Amino acid sequence: MTVDGSPPLGLDAISALLLPFWQLVIGAVVVVAVIVSIHRLTRRGRSRMTNALLLLGGAIVTLAIIGVLTSGN
Repeated sequence: MTVDGSPPLGLDAISALLLPFWQLVIGAVVVVAVIVSIHRLTRRGRSRMTNALLLLGGAIVTLAIIGVLTSGN
């Protein structure tokens, strides 16, 4: 911290560089989780299609919420 209580400019620059990287990492983990869950549900057969559609809908809503929360607006 500087004398006036604000963080040093170098810290802000490093944070600005790392922010997009962490958003990509989180997005990649979510996409992998969705793909794995879809794969598991398709292996269960046609009788589980309703559950698969509900899960996929929930995954889409979750991705939308994560996108809104990480957009920074």
